[in-house]
Amino acid sequence: MAAMNMNQEQFKQLIREEKPVLVDFWAPWCSYCRRIGPAYEKIGEEYADSLAVGKINIDEEPQLAGAEGIEDIPTLVLYRNGKAVDSIIAPGSKAEIDRFIQEALAK
Repeated sequence: MAAMNMNQEQFKQLIREEKPVLVDFWAPWCSYCRRIGPAYEKIGEEYADSLAVGKINIDEEPQLAGAEGIEDIPTLVLYRNGKAVDSIIAPGSKAEIDRFIQEALAK
């Protein structure tokens, strides 16, 4: 499943689900965000059975980004049971995202 663009209400609902959620905090003007986007979409497809993936545009949801402590983008945050488990800022590759997910899910 491709990453869903979410608003604050969708975000709050999704992170309460049983399945862990990986959220990409990004902005359309961020060239690095656009560059890592295809790798993030591939993660969504590969982990569809075990992980939900979503995207938050920080320009459209600045209060949510602030509430989640997002200072740099792209920032990927893994949520489980409604709480942030771990985050990674500006991953350099899909392999790095894979590693982050495996380590965060092990916590």
